[in-house]
Amino acid sequence: MEAKKLPVLSSYRWVILGIIALMDMISNYTQFQISALATQIMPQLHISTAQFSSLLMAPMLVAVFLSIPSGMLADKFGAKRVVTIGCIVSVIGAYGRLFAHSFITMMLVLMMFGVYMALLNANTIKIFSTWFKQDTNVAMGIFFASASIGITLSQLTNSLFANVQAAYIFSSTVLLVLTVLWILLVKDTPEGEPVPKSEPVTKYLSVVVKSKKTWLVGITGGIGSAATMSFTGILPQALINGRGVAVASAGAIASVATIGSLLGSLIAPAVTNNLNKAKPFMLLTRIVAAISIFATWFVPMGGLMMANLVIGGFFGAANGPLMQGMVAAFPEIGPKYAGSAGGLVGTIQLLLSYIFTVIISAIAGQNFMVTFGIQAVLTAATMIFITILPDANHVK
Repeated sequence: MEAKKLPVLSSYRWVILGIIALMDMISNYTQFQISALATQIMPQLHISTAQFSSLLMAPMLVAVFLSIPSGMLADKFGAKRVVTIGCIVSVIGAYGRLFAHSFITMMLVLMMFGVYMALLNANTIKIFSTWFKQDTNVAMGIFFASASIGITLSQLTNSLFANVQAAYIFSSTVLLVLTVLWILLVKDTPEGEPVPKSEPVTKYLSVVVKSKKTWLVGITGGIGSAATMSFTGILPQALINGRGVAVASAGAIASVATIGSLLGSLIAPAVTNNLNKAKPFMLLTRIVAAISIFATWFVPMGGLMMANLVIGGFFGAANGPLMQGMVAAFPEIGPKYAGSAGGLVGTIQLLLSYIFTVIISAIAGQNFMVTFGIQAVLTAATMIFITILPDANHVK
């Protein structure tokens, strides 16, 4: 009887993944509207480059405070309940952008918007390890790819809207629809899946903070994310103000990098699954990505620039799914503590991403060569931690 049910239960995981991927896509689409519409938003709000970077990262900043609590609560009460609350807050924040006319108010509503993704990101490791088991890396790769799709669509389509307000209304309404789908269709576990015995909330955190490998994943992801987020956010400006590219073309050119990221997120897990050891490939991706980022300032516009952005995007995104997917495989973590572990990883990653992104902008300002140089150094620096971590194909 159980054997007959298994294929049906297994197929529903794609519904779960589809909704989560769409929610991640619209999250990144909405966040990077700030980047795509920067030439309109910055004069409207009278903000500096550093303040612009703060707004760009604001939806992620809130995760610094919410990731760990949400992971612990999801381990105890289930991810669906926790994320549902976040979705309601985020819909309010998304529509709130229509009424934000200063840096402070925009910062507040963007932080409200970021609540649902803070809660969801903290628990993707838990959800995917429950629904996908040994295929968690595949699900994580699709999840990461959806972010690239969101960024790409944002850069390609925001110039099509009549004004900034119309762009805000569109993305907010899509989030509202997805919130309804989340509430109606998402389940915490497949039918018949044993639910781990509930423990005191603090027990979940006490277990994961002792996992050195979980901390290393968070630090590695945080430094790498700081470089890639800073690069993606500043690239349209660099093309317009530094390379003389027309405003209408800058978004389309910048989107090429996120197309590379999409391919890297999807292909890298499949590549490493066929390798005996994943670590040499992961180290190679860091070297290539660092070179590509720095080369962006020097490569001639045209075909060479497009190729460089695709290569940089591909190798820059390749490690994300592999790093995140290995956390639930740590013996001390497993599905039972995956929510809390994801929360800790999310907190570390986003805190470092926010701090480094703002620091890069404060140091480099409009000196884009220095900006790309710092981003390249940070990307290469993650090799230190990848070397220390266990191989993704042989987690112990």
